[in-house]
Formats: sequence, structure tokens, C-alpha cells
Amino acid sequence: MEHVDAVVVGSGFGGAVAACRLAEAGLSVVVLERGRAYAPGEFPRGPAQLGRAFWDPAEGLYGMFDIWSFSDCDSVVASGLGGGSLIYANVMLRKDEDWFVHEQALPGGGYESWPVTRADLEPHYDAVERMIGVSPYPLSHPGFDDTLKTLAMRDAAAELGLDWRLPPLAVSFAPSPGAQPCQGVPLTGPAYGNLHGVPRRTCRLCGECDLGCNDGAKNSLDHTYLSAARHHGADLRTLHEVRHIRPRVGGGYDVQYVEHMPRGDEAHEDGDGPPRWTGPHTISCDRLVLAAGTYGTSYLLLKNRAAFPGLSGTIGSRFCGNGDMLAFLLRATDRSRTRPIRASRGPVITSAIRLDDGADGRGAYIEDGGYPEFVDYLVEGADMGPGRVARFLLRRLRNILTHDTNLSAEFADLIGRGELSGTSLPLLGMGRDVPDGRLRLRDGRLDVDWTTETSEDYYERLRAIMRRIGDVLGAEYADSPPWWRRRVMTVHPLGGAPMGRHPGEGVCDAYGEVFGFPGLYVADGAALPGPVGANPSLTIAALADRMSTRILESRASLAAPSTGVEAVGVEAVGVETAALSAVPPIEVGAEAVPVGTAAARPAAARPAAQAGAVPDCAVPAGAVPVGAVEVGAVEVQETMGTPETQAVPEPTAVSGGRPFAAGRADEPSVFEGRTSLWFVEEMRGLLKPGPPGGTARGSGAGGCPFAFRLTITIDDIDRFLTEPEHEARAEGWIEADLCGGRRPIARGSFNLFVPGETAGQRRMCYRLRFWDADGRPRTLAGHKEILPGRPTRLWLDTSTLHARLLEGHVEEDGDEDAAVVAAGTLRIMPSDLVRMLTTFRTAGPDGTAAVTRFCRFFLGELWEVYGPAQGS
Repeated sequence: MEHVDAVVVGSGFGGAVAACRLAEAGLSVVVLERGRAYAPGEFPRGPAQLGRAFWDPAEGLYGMFDIWSFSDCDSVVASGLGGGSLIYANVMLRKDEDWFVHEQALPGGGYESWPVTRADLEPHYDAVERMIGVSPYPLSHPGFDDTLKTLAMRDAAAELGLDWRLPPLAVSFAPSPGAQPCQGVPLTGPAYGNLHGVPRRTCRLCGECDLGCNDGAKNSLDHTYLSAARHHGADLRTLHEVRHIRPRVGGGYDVQYVEHMPRGDEAHEDGDGPPRWTGPHTISCDRLVLAAGTYGTSYLLLKNRAAFPGLSGTIGSRFCGNGDMLAFLLRATDRSRTRPIRASRGPVITSAIRLDDGADGRGAYIEDGGYPEFVDYLVEGADMGPGRVARFLLRRLRNILTHDTNLSAEFADLIGRGELSGTSLPLLGMGRDVPDGRLRLRDGRLDVDWTTETSEDYYERLRAIMRRIGDVLGAEYADSPPWWRRRVMTVHPLGGAPMGRHPGEGVCDAYGEVFGFPGLYVADGAALPGPVGANPSLTIAALADRMSTRILESRASLAAPSTGVEAVGVEAVGVETAALSAVPPIEVGAEAVPVGTAAARPAAARPAAQAGAVPDCAVPAGAVPVGAVEVGAVEVQETMGTPETQAVPEPTAVSGGRPFAAGRADEPSVFEGRTSLWFVEEMRGLLKPGPPGGTARGSGAGGCPFAFRLTITIDDIDRFLTEPEHEARAEGWIEADLCGGRRPIARGSFNLFVPGETAGQRRMCYRLRFWDADGRPRTLAGHKEILPGRPTRLWLDTSTLHARLLEGHVEEDGDEDAAVVAAGTLRIMPSDLVRMLTTFRTAGPDGTAAVTRFCRFFLGELWEVYGPAQGS
């Protein structure tokens, strides 16, 4: 079974921060993200793309927008690498100090209480703002000073005596820190790079923030924390959706997930047909961070509650919508009979009005809204009405009778002057509604019991002030359609696994650690015990940063091997190495590596590019630096737990390979009576394009760079040693430009020392099946040739993989008939070998003895090939 230090479920504001901080400290981190990665230029825009931009895998939809409709409210959340940062409106406001309430009574009974204070979060607010890069809208600069909706909000606030401000936005208006704001110019990238590898540009004021920024001007988490996390070795795995979680015997957690395989991504397929996925797969970890969003995290805990006996009874409680309310000001006017606003110009939100708390202490913010320019056409089309159409038809009839062939004026009148779209403004309200909702499972699906009745005073006050703003601007006030039925549409659902001072008050403590389950953390909006009031993204990120600091500070006490998973050094197992003592050090480049030696290097001794010389994750002042031993990190991407009530249809076959076996859904955490062993291996090299593929993208004169990182898992060491195939599982990723970058392995195998074609010959065989970025099935088939000869050949033979990249998912007996995409050699570097020897882990009884048996087998096979009798 694949095992890492930390698995992070989700890649939103909590998950991305945790992944970056933990990976930067040297932990092996896997992020499981259910959605896709979106580079600038890949966000949907046209009708065909937007029609498939929604998340419902059961219907073949794998897009960004996940829309929920519960009994009492509706909600929109995100699915994708970067979570809600992909579609949020960029506002990074801090929670007001007075809103960190303590035992504030709720209208329906109970109370709202925050076990943290503003002072606790201040250094973490600072750290997140530095890392993401925030700045207010540059209203005073040329090119930005004529943003009409911002000026209209400022004027209205001044006349009403309201507190108007320009909030911090996670948007790049200038090409580099300290430079002058300028629209649409190239951005200077950070030292940790960009995981998409695509250039970014400054904001063009196009109003498309909520659809995903195709310019890369939005400082979303994929451009910041997740890029830094990957730089530090985190494994980001997209389209990986977590289905089950459970504690492991002896400590740590098992995470079961599936990998979605969208049909529409493949050539010659239109996306129709039953859903397709591989798995379930299982990965284990010492620390599990749930950051799948309020709905995803709450659903996982509720669904798997039987596996967590003693979980707090407050699970599902303290739900609220952060006071979200949407309204519209239509046809704003002044003395000229029109007041231009142009809500489609600018970021979605540029300014905010802070309302006072009132007698009940439930204050709020009102922010200007915006939308993409193409929405202007939809608004004008909806406003066209029968009168304009009838007038066009009458004038057209007159033109026919009078032989007037010029229709320009008639079409201009039909389209109109854009008065509605140019003089209307969405208003976005949010604040301190009452957190008295409850998330629960109903027929296996997530549902919410919540009503606006206990927050009625809050909503009526918010609507009244919105009307007053409309009066100043000479506009008509209109509620959003859901409010006609007293339903709230929220984009900021919070609660479900609230923090508290003890299990009677919350699911997790003030640091997000779940009561009674060490190493299990909640790091998203589910942990909040009430509304943030302001836009919650910054507070969620700051809480995750604080949680990460706590994990790292307490790491020494958690680092001792648990009884369930043993960390076993190869030199500690008492294996006799005399058989290879005559083998001299093997020179590779300028570095001599004695055979059989291994030494773990502290992270501080790594080269600057690896050891985190770049201050990526903005550790807050006062945080305790943590020294770490470098181990093989395994990269992953977040997955959000989506409600499911029916079994997903069996995975279907893919051209070039057979269907994947589903495997057992309830694989035990520890194989009863058996011992498993695993380790991490990395190799890299060049593959030259082969017929009939022609020249592959990314190919240089010597070929295309190709690398992989594998976790080799032996489920039963005794069975592995006795069976002649000596087969183990291989999980992880490959990375190559000719395959579209880093791609997760869907199914892989490794065979150790199988007989070769000649007497005395041995082979180490690798077979890695995956899909490339264009959805085409691929197989990397390779072997290491272990040939009888002088002992000095040992390093060359055991470190060189002869590999071929094949079309399709190919079984061993199909290699000769498969088309070859590329071929070449991969090698393991001496430094990678040293790291690999530090990654051996076992689970089950007597792990040290298991490693001893494995090493004796390994060295014995080498002795058979390279011993004096064979090498003479």
C-alpha cells in the first residue's frame, strides 16, 4: 500500500496552504483533488464549453461548477485544482476583531463561540497575504480611475454616511511588486515557478473572475500555494475523488479514492456513455487533512462516521451561508436620465461598504458586483421586449413598401442603446447570519436543515440599505429570484465540523485537529463555528496556516514510528553484506557511491533549489523552524467527497487495454497475519520518439526528458518471496512533455529478478499504464538487465532501465504488437538511491524481520549473478 506522511483531501484555501507548508518542511505530501487543473486559456467561455462546465461525474460532467439545491437553500461551490479560488471574486478581508464572539446566544437556542481570536490569526493573515499577493483596486491610477461602478459605490456611500473602502484583492494589477499598474502586460513569475508552465498577464478588467481567469491575473491557489507545494515535492493528483476514510490499526489513516477518466478528453469520443473510473485505490498516511470544502468534508465524516467511534455529536452542526445575499440595482439615473455604471468593466468586486453591527452585533458588508461583458448581450436580449420587436417589424414593412433597402437604423433600434446593461449593478451582501443549520445524510445524500427565519432581521436590514444605495443612484431595486421564495443562494457555505474547546462544543479543536483522532485535521470552511462575516477565504487560509505551524511544531512527538507502520532503515536490519564487500565503489560522474551504503541527508543540507531557499510558503514570524530528514515525497492532488447513493457502473474498456478491476471496496488497513513492505523509487532519462509517432513535442536532439516516481508496494512479503514472478504494485506518476506533463499511473506493476532469456540472467520489469494529457492510453514497459559478469557492472545494470513507451494499455504478451511512441533509457541517480534507502516502510507483524528477508533475497540474487564464480 502506498504510504506518505500526509494526505490532503482538496486543494482549496485550506488544502493548498497545508500542502505547501508541510511539503516545504520536508514531509511527503499527496493532494487528492477531484476536479481538473485549469491553466490560463483553458477556462470555458463558449456555449459548448460552458454547457459542460458543471460537476456531476455520474452524468459525464467533470467541470468547475458544482451546484447544490437543498431543502432550504441553494449553493454553488467549485471543483478543480485550486478549489474555490478558481471562481471566487478575489476579496481577501480579515474577520473583524469583534466578530470573534464568545458564547453569543443564538435566537433559536445555543450559542456561537470561536475558540480563536483575531490576535491568534494576525501573523497567519500576514503570511497568507504575502504568499498570495494582495493589493487594493488601483482606482487612483490612469486606466483604472474611470471604473464607473466603483465611483458609483463611493458616491452612494458618501451621501449615506457609510464606511466605503477598497478591500485587498488577490489580483495582479502590476507586472511585479512595486511596479505601476498596467493592463494586460506579462507578469513576472515567482521563484518557485508555475505548475501550468503558461505565461500570465495583468488584469484586463474583463469581469470574468467568477468564470476562471484566462489571463492568469487572478492570484489563485494554483499559481501560488500549489505551485510552491509542487516545487517542494508535493504530489498533486487531479480527478482523484476520495470515497472513504478510516483510522489505521496502530495510528494513521487509510484513504480510499477513485480516479475519474472523463470520456470527452479522449480523441474520437464525444463524452457520452457511462461514467468511467479506476479503483478503488487506497493510500495510507500518518496525517490526514480534510479540506474538501464544507460540503465535501462534512459528507466524508458523516458517511464514514461508523469508522470513527466517539466522533463528536456536533458533527453537521453550525451550518450557515455567511450571510450571502444577491440583489440588483436596475436603470440607475441622474439628471441626464442615465447614470453609466458598466458593471462588466473591472474585476467582479472592486469596493466594499462595511455596515455597523447594530444592536444584535450582526454587521455585514455590501460589495459591488460585476460580470463578463458577454452577459451585457444577454441582459439586453432579455430586455428587448415585444415593443421593440414589433417596432422593428413595422419599420421593416414600411421599408419594403417604400423600397428602402437600408436597415441599419432599424437593427440599431432593435439592439438598443444598452441602457439596462450599462446602468445596472449587482450588489453582493455578506455578514453575520445565524449559524443554526445542520448538515445530515438523507437517503445517503447530503442535505441541509436551515432556514432564514432566525436571520430575518439581518437580511431585512441588509436589503433596506441596498435599497437606500439604489435610491441615491436613482435605480430600481430587485431581489434575486431565489429570494422570492425566501431561499438563499450561498457561495460561502460554512460549518458542519465546527471547532470548539471540547467535544461537546465542536468536532475539532482550535487548531483543526479532530477530538479523539490524533493526526486527523479539518482545514476548510467546515471547521468554522459561525459566519466569518467578511469573505471567508483569507480566514480559512490563515486557520490552515496556523494548523500547519502546529503540526510542524509538534512533529517531533509524532515522528516516532507507530505500531502500525514501521520505518526501517536498511542498515538497521542486521543483513550480512559480506557477500558484496569485495565490490568497489562505483563511480558515477564525479561521485563515488559505495555499494550498500545509505545516509539520509537533513533538508538543510540539500541544494538551495531543493531545500527551499525560496521563502515559498511565507512562514509567519515566530514559527519554529523544523529540521527534517528528506524522504521520497509522493505528489498528489485533492479530491472532494461528492454524495453518492448508487454504485457507479463498472469501468468500461479502453482501446488498447482491458477494463480495470475494481478491487475490494473494504480492503483492510493492515493485512491480518501478513506483513507488507513499500519503498519509493525515482528514475529519469531520455526517450527518443519512435515510429510511427514522428517527432514528439518537447523532443530535443537527444530525445524527450522522461521521469517517474513510484511507490513499490509488496502486499505480502512471504508470498512475494516464494512466487516466481516476485510481483509488486507500482503507484505514483510519470512526467514527460511528450505525454503532456505529469500524469498519474492508473495501474502499474513491478517484478523483481524474474528469469531472463539466458542462463543466469535476471530482469527487473516495470509496466506502468496511464493516460496522457490528451486522454490517450499509454504504457511504459521497461526492464533492467542483470547479466552475469564482473561485480563492477552491478551499478550500471541495476540503475539502468531500458524503456519503451507504447500506445494503449498493453499487457506483457502484447508488447511486440503494440505501436512504439518512444524508446530510450532511464537511470537512477546516486542521490536518488540514497533517498530510496530511507523510504522503506512496513505494516504488519515483525517489520524488521520482513525487511531482513527482503534484503537477503535481494543480495542473494545479486550474489548469484555477480559472485566470484560468475564474474571470474
